[in-house]
Formats: sequence, C-alpha cells, structure tokens
Amino acid sequence: MGGGATAKTVQDAVPYPKQAVLPVGKAITKIYKERIQQFYGFGQYQGKTLQAMMNEGVASGEEHIKLSVWDAPGQTRPTFKEAVSHEFRKASVGDWFGPSWTTHWFKVVLAIPEELRDKEILEFHWDANNEGMVWSEDGNPLQGLTGGGERVEWVFPDSFRDGKEHTFYVEMACNGMFGNAPGGDSIQPPDPEKHFQLSKADIVAVNPDARQLHIDIWIIRDAALEWGEDTWEAHEALKVCNKIIEAFELGNKESLKKCRFIAEEFIGSNVNSEKVYDSKGEPLVYGIGHCHIDSCWLWPWAETKRKVARSWSNQCNLMERYPELRFACSQAQQYKWLKQLYPYVWDRVKRKVADGSFIPIGGSWVEHDTNMPSGESLVRQFIYGQRFFESNFGKRCKTFWLPDTFGYSAQIPQLCRLAGMDRFLTQKLSWNNINNFPHTTFNWVALDGSQVICHMPPSETYTANADFGDVKRSIERHKSMDQDNTSLLVFGKGDGGGGPTWEHLEKLRRFRGISDTVGSKLPRVHLGSTVDDFFDKLQKKASTFVTWYGELYFELHRGTYTTQANNKRNNRQAENVLRDVELLATIASLKDKTYKYPKESIDDMWEAVLLCQFHDCLPGSSIEMCYDDSDELYDMVFETAKTILGDIAKTLGYSAVKPAGIQDGLALSSAPWHRKELVEISDTEVAIACGEGPLMNLRKFKTADVPAVSAKEVSRDVFVLENEQLKVQIQAGTIVSLYDKANQREIIPEGQRANQFVIFDDKPLYWQAWDVEVYHLDTRKELSNASTRISEQKAHRVSVVTETKISEKSKIETTISLSAAIAGEQSYIEVSSKVDWHEDMKFLKVEFPVEVRNTVASYESAYGVVTRPTHYNTTWDMAKFEVCCHRFADLSESSYGVSILNDSKYGFATQGHLMRLSLLRSPKAPDAHADMGTHHIRWAILPHKGPLGTTTVRKAFEFNSPVQIVSAPGGIKGTTLGTDEAPIKFTPDSDKALVLDAVKRGEDDVDVSRGELPVNNHRSVILRVYDSLGGQARGTLATTWDVKRVHKTNILEDEEQELVIRDGKFDITLRPFEVATYKLTLA
Repeated sequence: MGGGATAKTVQDAVPYPKQAVLPVGKAITKIYKERIQQFYGFGQYQGKTLQAMMNEGVASGEEHIKLSVWDAPGQTRPTFKEAVSHEFRKASVGDWFGPSWTTHWFKVVLAIPEELRDKEILEFHWDANNEGMVWSEDGNPLQGLTGGGERVEWVFPDSFRDGKEHTFYVEMACNGMFGNAPGGDSIQPPDPEKHFQLSKADIVAVNPDARQLHIDIWIIRDAALEWGEDTWEAHEALKVCNKIIEAFELGNKESLKKCRFIAEEFIGSNVNSEKVYDSKGEPLVYGIGHCHIDSCWLWPWAETKRKVARSWSNQCNLMERYPELRFACSQAQQYKWLKQLYPYVWDRVKRKVADGSFIPIGGSWVEHDTNMPSGESLVRQFIYGQRFFESNFGKRCKTFWLPDTFGYSAQIPQLCRLAGMDRFLTQKLSWNNINNFPHTTFNWVALDGSQVICHMPPSETYTANADFGDVKRSIERHKSMDQDNTSLLVFGKGDGGGGPTWEHLEKLRRFRGISDTVGSKLPRVHLGSTVDDFFDKLQKKASTFVTWYGELYFELHRGTYTTQANNKRNNRQAENVLRDVELLATIASLKDKTYKYPKESIDDMWEAVLLCQFHDCLPGSSIEMCYDDSDELYDMVFETAKTILGDIAKTLGYSAVKPAGIQDGLALSSAPWHRKELVEISDTEVAIACGEGPLMNLRKFKTADVPAVSAKEVSRDVFVLENEQLKVQIQAGTIVSLYDKANQREIIPEGQRANQFVIFDDKPLYWQAWDVEVYHLDTRKELSNASTRISEQKAHRVSVVTETKISEKSKIETTISLSAAIAGEQSYIEVSSKVDWHEDMKFLKVEFPVEVRNTVASYESAYGVVTRPTHYNTTWDMAKFEVCCHRFADLSESSYGVSILNDSKYGFATQGHLMRLSLLRSPKAPDAHADMGTHHIRWAILPHKGPLGTTTVRKAFEFNSPVQIVSAPGGIKGTTLGTDEAPIKFTPDSDKALVLDAVKRGEDDVDVSRGELPVNNHRSVILRVYDSLGGQARGTLATTWDVKRVHKTNILEDEEQELVIRDGKFDITLRPFEVATYKLTLA
C-alpha cells in the first residue's frame, strides 16, 4: 500500500471460506408461510405441534363433573330464583337440548382434582354451540358464554382450589350469537326446531406459555402475510416464525419459554402486561373496546336483555385482567334493563364506570334509526338517554355513537349540539355500494349550520377482531391523512353482543410491541385512552377539517324505508298521539290543580316508541318475533294514550263520545295554527270545524243549489270529480287530468296517468329486508284496473272506487275522493287504498307524473326539508334512486308545484317529472311473512301555487292529525277551558314557517318530577319550535298562562338565555331550519 501504511489484521473476523461447503437455496416463502399455520393450528399434526401442549391437564366426565338440568317450559326465561326452586334431572355431555328459544338450567357440581389445583390457569370449559351464562351458587351472574368454540371458558375463582365440591349453574339459551337461522346464512328466518348438543364440560388447566406463544406466532405470521415480500419486515417476521418452529420440542415446557424468547426479537419484551403501552412515541391508532348489541334483530327483546348481562359481565372480568381495556357501550335502554333485571352486574358496571374503564357513550335511548323518526322523536332519544346517564352515572355523554344505522338525517348535528354533544362516530357509510364516501374525519354540518366533529374509523368496522389487518387498514384506508392521521379502532365481538375477548387484548399488546421493536411500518396502537380523549385531540385542529353539509345518505339498505309497513304506521301514529297527549295533559295540569300530569305513563309511552325506533326494528330488518313484540308495545302506547285522553276529557269538560248533533259537538285539534276543515258528525250531518284549538266550534256546512262538489260518469269508465278549485278526470281507475281551476294549470302531462300502480321484481344482491337495488327499476310493470264506479256522492265529498288485480293472490281496492272546497284552504285529491298483499319478492309503488320541472325535489325530514336530485348526472345522483321522506314530498318550480302527502309511508323517488310513492315490499328474510296481509294506506295529491311553502307543511300535518269530534252539550263555554282561544300560539303577524311542534311540562317541575335529577321548585311549560322551510323566521308567541320568566334552553332544558316577556308575549328569531326550545316558568 502506498505511503508506507501497513495492513491491519482483525483477529476475531470469521474467515470467508475459499470454497463453498454446501449449496444454499433461496427460501421459498410461500411454503414457509404455509408451514406456520400447521404449527399452531388444528389439523393432522395437532397432536405433534403447539396444540398438543396448550393444556397441562383436563378433567371431564361424571367422575369429576356432575351435571343435572331443569328445562324451563315453552319459551319462558325464568329468573335464577325460580329456576333453582325446581327439581333437576340428570344430564350428560352429548345430550341434546331445544327447541329454539327455550332455556335450560344446569346445575354443575365439581371438585378440582389434586393434580390440577396448583396450576397457574384453571378454567371451566363449556360448549353447547349456543349462548349461556355462568351463575354462582348464591345467584350472581358471573360470565357469559358464546359457544361454538368461542368464549367457552370461565376462570375458576381461587376458592375452588380447596379440593372440596363446589356448585354453580349454567343458564343455557337455545340460540346462537346470531339467533337460530338454519344452515350458514344468518339472515334467513329462524328454524323453530333447532336443537343444540352439549359437547364439552371440562376442568382445564391451561399452559400459560403455550397460550401466549400461540398468540405470539399468530401475530408474527400475520405480519409475514400482511406485509409484502418487498419489505424487510415481512421477511424478518417469517424468519422469526421459522426459528420458533425449529426451537419447539414436543413435551418440553422449557422449549416454550425459549420460543417465546425468540418471539421477542419481533414483538419486544413488554407484551406480557399493560406496560407495553408505556413506551414513548405518538400513537396513531387508539383502540376502544365495544360490544354492539342490537336491541332486537335476529332475536327478540327478551334475549337482548340476557345478552347485555352476559356481555357486560365478561367485560368487567376482562377489566380486572387487562387494566388497559377501555370499553365504550351505548344505549340507555340496555343499561336500564341491566339495572332492573341484573342488579349484581349493574353494581359491577357502576364500579367500572366510576374507575373510568367502562364508558357509557352515545347519549341516546337506543342506537336508533335517524331517517324515519320525527324530529321530536330524535329529541326524545337524547332527552331520555342523557337523563338516564346523568342520573345514574353523574354525567352526560359528549359523543353521539351510532356505528350501525342506515343513513344519518341532516339535522343530527344540530340536535347533538343541543343535547350537549359535539362529536359523532359512525362507520356504516363504508358499506356504500355505489360511491366511496371521501372522508374519515370531518366536520358534519346540519341544515341550520350547527356542526359536530365526525370520525368514521378507517378499519371500516365497529366489530374489529383486532387482527393485523384491522390495524393496518386504520392507516391504509384513512381518507383524511392531510388533516389528521389518527384513528379509532373499535374492537370486540358485536351485533349479537360479546365484546372484546382476552385474545383481542393480547393481540393488541403485540401490535404495540411490533411498532416499538420493528418500527413504524405498523401504526402504533394505544389502549388506555377513552373515546373522548381521542376527540379532544381532534378538536384542537377541527377548524381545519373539511366539511360535509346535509344528510349522510347511505347508498345501501334503501328498502328499509318501506319494509314492515304496519310497524312504520304504528310509529307515525304513536308520534302523533304522544304530541296530543302531552299538549292536552299540559293544558289540563295548568287548568285544574287536581289533575296530575301523567309523567310516568308518558315516560313509559315514549320509552316504548323510542325502543321500537331501534335501527333494526323500525327499518323492518328483524325477525318476525320482534314485530310481535313491537306490536305489543304499540298496543300499550295506544291503550295508555286512550286512558290519559279520557281522563283529560273529564278534566276539561268534554267527552270522546260522538255528539248527537252539531249543537252538542266540538272539534279537538292539536295543530298549532288556526284550522278550518270539513268533518262528518254522522252519515247525514256535516260541519265545518273552525278555530285555533285545542277546542274548536262547529258550524253547519251549508248546501247550495249548485253542488259544492260533484261526481259524474261522462262516458264509459270515465269520471269527472269537481269542486270550485279542482277538476279531476279519472279513466280506467287512474287520473288522466287534474286541472287547477284557480291557477288555470293542468297538472298531469298529456297522455300520462297519475295514481298508477306499478310493481317491480325485488331481488336484491343479498340483504332482502334491507335492500332494493337500482336494477329493480328495469322490471317496472303497470297494473291494470278492473272496474271503477262512483261509491260516494255527498254534499261535501264525492268518491270513486277502483279494483285492481295484482296477481292471483293479491288485490287493491282504491278510493279517490274530492271534498268541497273551503274558502282560503287549498283542496287536494285524497286516495285511500286497501291492499290485500301476498306477494313474493315484489315491490308495489304508485306513480304521479306531473307537469312540473326541476332538477331537485324536496322531502320532509326530521325538523327540516332535504332536497335531492331528480336526475342521474353522476353516480352520486343516481345512488339516490330511492330516498326517505316523512309526511310529504314536493316537486316545484318557482311559481307552481305539487306535493304528495302520506299518512304512514317513508320511501319515495322523483325521477325527472315522475313522482313515485313506495307502498309495500315482500322480502322473505329475515321475516318470511313480512308485510303479508291487509294494509290500509292514505295519500293525497296537493297542487299549490308558488314553490314549496307553508300550505304543504300545514296540510301534511293535518292529513296525519285529523280533527276529532267530541261531545260538549254546553259548547265551549260549558267546558273547563271556557274559550276557543289557544293557551299558547303564534300571533297572526308571525312567520308562518314557524311550527310549534311540542308542548309539554318541564322534566323536573316540582309537580311532575320523578326524582331522577334535582327538582325545580316551580312549574314550567316547554315549547319546541322549528323553522320548517329554511329561512330566517321571526315570530311572537302569545300565552294566556301566567308566565313570569321565559328562557331559551337546549333540548335538555338547561336555561341559556332569558327573553323579555310582556303582556304574555315574547319575540323569537330562528335561523333557517333552527330547532329552538323555550321554557316558560309559571308564576
């Protein structure tokens, strides 16, 4: 070497051989990867690999475990106390139990063998492929069991290691986690004759090193599979797995420790405890345990109550073993069930809530549908939910939690903010089957401008198995990385309950270990934080997040606007009657101090309605048993309402009995405006009800020489109905002309037919009760009418009736009516149909082509109006081929429009100038008899001058809430009210878009409160007002009550702003589509 330098000799260097000793080939990674599964899984080698060392001992059979059983009669679900009072018969492993939905109580007597007593992990393993609950001998529920190889273990208490016999019980439910569907398709109708075999009842000593090694190599193998072969991390994972396999020696426990030591090369040395999460480094993925329990779906309410106790017991147990677990659980209704039925578990949950491990979340009564409930129903979901959480746990929820609902109404952000929540979590839009929703974290803005931070976990599930792929997707599918790169991972068995398992928590520890050991290829996971902690971090930068305005339309499950028509009709009618009950009970309680506001009964009614609005009940996607249950709840609601309204009638001095004549009658109305309409007193006597309510005078409807309304058959099967405003021509049972005489406008395009029934084939890709696919529109078939005749020709109303054959099994009888026009009131065509429906996978609709053009149509939604395209310019537009509406849909130009009103329907479509109301579906899963039977449906065609306005809003309300005729022989002056003046109303100069939608007593009034929260030492009235059309609205509310103070409040009735009241009047101004609540404190 130049410069006089001398070479240095490295004494310890490994000499490089001059000649190759043996050939070395490239590892065939595919083969080595497949080898790993054989090592830790089941199969032909399980007796020679890790599975053979999973247990240190097993004791089974009658020598060790004595079983006896009591079979509960029928489908009853008896309490522990009742069950153990009966005589038990001998039972054995291998016995069969059933049929579906039955309950069997097992008495288990055992003594742990001496050779197992000192083992580190001792468990009882029970598997009958169905759900169960372990109960202590003294009647405490201890652990839920899932069956089918999943969550089959219960850890013995240390007291069982004493060598003595111990007794406990297992409650067997003859249903799986997902009900009782036959075969492997869980959404098929349940098999009523399903039976279950008890396949395992063992005492098991688990080998802790083998169990931990199983998780180690499972996760390292996943890394090798999930990361591509172009990454060094995948090759390192594969190398570690194969080193573990080579180090394993069957029967040698020390080799298990050696294998685990090798695993630490990849997962780190801290994965055996929660301390793994103490390492430095900013997490990207925050794990939150969750147990989504559908309040009903493929099982009835009664089974849900047991699922709650089973699932939440498990979580309390896990929290004691895994301190890092934070478990978020929603639905106040389920907490109430637990409190009522399982006080032992309730006390455990309360303790875990107090220490921050168990997190009540959501703020609503159930995880409800948001498309179909009225605005006031959505408000009550929050009122009842937040009040339960506050009264039982001392605080309200900050995050609205709704991961599984089928679309999200445009006013949800506003109502969340009014309920004290400014965060929202969902993920259902990841199911869209046409367009991909573009955001993960964003600001969601309501119709009035209110906003909440919305996060949709990019793992795209609320029931993550905490697999490698779940963590990986939390970054790979994150769509808002330019604004914030963090996400929530919501993990735990769900839908049918269960929640996180010990395996989930062990896997997550290893994911954190991999991130800290191998590097950032896998996003760093963290456990120990809450959902609110996560959103607190987001909130600091929320002003930079993208915005999404209006509804979060779900591009799937569009059939849920129509399925289970009777259930939807009950919902609409229950909402209406609750409004009536609260208004009249408020008036009665303030007019007569001897009348007590029926708060408990009203609460029971609301809680029933809110429960039935659960996102698998109201949408129609549950099994038949659930609708038997909901029918019972609605019957209770209507019977309770009838009783309350009867008591109010006595208090206010009228009777629900029909009057003998006009002179003895009054009209009862809950409409918050002056109302004038025709009412029938009897078959021969008609009156006009007129007034501002709640009690309105009747005056005789006067006939003239020229009939106010007429019906004529002008030629064969062609009829003309006519009043002062409208002229209707009906041919072959359909409307071929609807002429607005006042505005000189033809509404039906020439050559087209309105009120045309059409039927479609309805076979979605999979989810029968849920979905209607875009291709169903290609199968449209018009139904022909058999005959039409004049069925009614009275001085105030005329009608024709038409019969339509759908098939050999189904038919329709349709009555089209026109009433006499009343000055100052817009006339409409009313249609009433009786449908005898027995179809298979068909969809019945009725069409209305109109001579109106616009690129958008308007639909009433909860506390607002949503516009949607009438064209298919983009796939986003086309995806809305079926949408949800409430009481009306409207297509208008600047100077004229047409509204379609309905009394019980929610599905609609507007395709160009063709309006289409969805009537009935006939899916066969999960309810084989969905919608079969007779249906009574009403709708109306309402033409109107100008764009969508208050005429439609008010007529739709009145169409759904017709006046009721009551008896009051002394007239209004003979009633307790003594006047037809409404005690609360808007003054005539107020904006007519303002709607007074709810009048009720204050939740915590001294004479109303049930004591859940601190009592207010006063009486008050709560008013809910909203702008119905989307403009700034000003008005003045006037009251005859003795009011000393008025406050604007949130929906939870917290006072926020005091308003000036003078002479019983106060002024209000609302933003477009604002929902406002006012508290009137009485003197």
